[in-house]
Amino acid sequence: MHEDRKTAKPAILFLCLGNICRSPLAEGAARAAFAKAGIDAVLDSAGTGDWHVGRAPDARAQAEARRRGVDISDLRARQLSVDDFYRFDLILAADATNLRDARAMRPADATAELRLMLDRLPGRGGQGVTDPYYGADDGFAATWDDVNAIAAALVDEFAPSSG
Repeated sequence: MHEDRKTAKPAILFLCLGNICRSPLAEGAARAAFAKAGIDAVLDSAGTGDWHVGRAPDARAQAEARRRGVDISDLRARQLSVDDFYRFDLILAADATNLRDARAMRPADATAELRLMLDRLPGRGGQGVTDPYYGADDGFAATWDDVNAIAAALVDEFAPSSG
């Protein structure tokens, strides 16, 4: 899958704790950004925990995405699986805890690169995307701003080079 990144379709998984706030927002932002840029990619999200499997994203996350012109209401939470480490080129964790939990289950021969989401943004490496779940509704706007910036950085990274 990694042999020829110039022609292969990028496959990116966004990872957070329950897959109802940060990672579906990141998936939605990436889907919108990649579609606008005309880049064909496999984009998905998952959680390290299983509490919300099968549920739609948090209503506040859906409202924030909708406010930004993106519909994530059809997404459903799922838990990270061992297969994901082979199906995706890049797994981007929302914070250090999710990164640690993913590393703990990552097979030794896994092909996916595992990083923090914000590692893709200059000056934000090592930082986590704030989890808005237990905070005020405006926390979802800040989370969207972060994941939208990540989506833009990924589009820049995977856009076909001109020339």
